[in-house]
Amino acid sequence: MLYSHTDVVPAEHDKWVHHPFEGHLDSVGRIYARGSQDMKCVGMQYLEAVRRLKGWGFQPKRNVYLVFAPDEEIGGHDGAEKFSLSEVFQGLNVGIVLDEGLASPDEHYRAFYGERSPWWLVIKAVGAPGHGSKLYDNSAMENLLKSIESIRRYRASQFDLIKAGLKADGDVVSINLAFLKAGTPSPTGFVMNLQPSEAEAGFDIRVPPTADAESLERRIAEEWAPSWRNMSFRLGQFKQKVSGHDASGKPLVTKTDSSNPWWALLENAVQEAGGKLGKPEIFPASTDARYFRNLGLPAIGFSPMANTPILLHDHNEYLHKDEYLKGIKIYESIIKAYASFVEHGSDGRTKDEL
Repeated sequence: MLYSHTDVVPAEHDKWVHHPFEGHLDSVGRIYARGSQDMKCVGMQYLEAVRRLKGWGFQPKRNVYLVFAPDEEIGGHDGAEKFSLSEVFQGLNVGIVLDEGLASPDEHYRAFYGERSPWWLVIKAVGAPGHGSKLYDNSAMENLLKSIESIRRYRASQFDLIKAGLKADGDVVSINLAFLKAGTPSPTGFVMNLQPSEAEAGFDIRVPPTADAESLERRIAEEWAPSWRNMSFRLGQFKQKVSGHDASGKPLVTKTDSSNPWWALLENAVQEAGGKLGKPEIFPASTDARYFRNLGLPAIGFSPMANTPILLHDHNEYLHKDEYLKGIKIYESIIKAYASFVEHGSDGRTKDEL
């Protein structure tokens, strides 16, 4: 199954050198457009690769499904999640899912065998209000600032592993402050001589499948938002209860060794098309591929964009036309290899779908 999403994130038009929704091709071959990397390029490359294969008379041994979903950027709950649980999807008998990856600044294409799960954490502190001139312990703001400092130290310990080259982005727990909310509003701003009785902070946390999720949740409850300090927390709608295993008890990652024929086929296909594949990685954010991995299906994140700066969700997102066209050839090779492979399930039934 060749999967892609059609939605994109918003863009600040005045921050772009060319309008983000006009698909501008500049004089040196850069295609400026929101979605040029994430991920309209991939969906179009699928279509063109299939068109070329059909034009050459290629006869696949298994069905090839192209799936376009509408809402990955807001969680995929009405798209991929519902589709993955539908009778329609179950009837497809899918053997492998290809979804999005990331651009690579060097000559090696990147492939992702798992991803970090998003935990959207909101911490709330309460305390007695007081005059702005008074010093006292355990105010709402003081308690929240203690938590923020504790979180900052944890974040630094994870970031240091990346800076030292010991781990990749997708292998650590990332945490970033998303919002702060406190103060008593006034017609001109905020009341400056009143200490607020409540304060909140929101954090975007990304947890790799290799992390100890239960330990992290204990850290939140006992260290970052302890009830004895008049604090509470909640995890938002996108929080995944990461156990590291799918519904059948298998690790929530796709194997990237000789035990997985789909991985070997991908490696060979990329090489035969003149590409180079880097070391397999954990995707640092989240994609719709997680819904299919939850079912126990192998899913690989792959976007053929080498020698390209990572600009998804950024101003001036672009993809060079030469890389885009080369990516079509890469997909021709991958689709041909995958569609020519016949797999037999544990019950002996041929899995003749892709």
